[in-house]
Amino acid sequence: MSKIIQIVGALILVVGLSGCSADNEDLQQWMADQRRQTTPKVTPLTEPTRYVPLAYAGGTSADAFSSERLTQVLRRESGPLSVSAALVAPELNRRKEPLEAFPLDSMTMVGSLDRAGQKVALVRVDNLLHQVRPGNYLGQNYGRVTRITESEVMLREIVQDAAGEWIERSTALQLQEKTK
Repeated sequence: MSKIIQIVGALILVVGLSGCSADNEDLQQWMADQRRQTTPKVTPLTEPTRYVPLAYAGGTSADAFSSERLTQVLRRESGPLSVSAALVAPELNRRKEPLEAFPLDSMTMVGSLDRAGQKVALVRVDNLLHQVRPGNYLGQNYGRVTRITESEVMLREIVQDAAGEWIERSTALQLQEKTK
């Protein structure tokens, strides 16, 4: 019985495969006609614009990254010195302090001291402890320390609003108690 099943299976396989070798000449003819009738449409590329580099004039021109140049551009764009530009202009002309390189949210106030009648805040940045006094600058938004208490450092920051105008805002760095 199993011999008969194997023979019947082989016959079905042979008949099935013989159907695959049927003449496909009409299909081949149709494919050739389609290839002849179809022409590719390629849009030509436009000529790229030529880049002409400017020669570097060394010390004869102003430094492109100087704060004075940025101030000049701000004055030119705003016309007469507006209240907005007047806020940021003095900040651009002064030398930056080391703690202005770090964002305010990466700083933590860990304590305060009273040195010669003046409050001094202890601020941790990158696991280093810094002493901060009123008048020092913190953060990347021109944040100037206005007042120090036992529990916070009050700052006046200059930031741009949604319209691009410079505005002042008050913010505080709160004392962070260590939790274990």
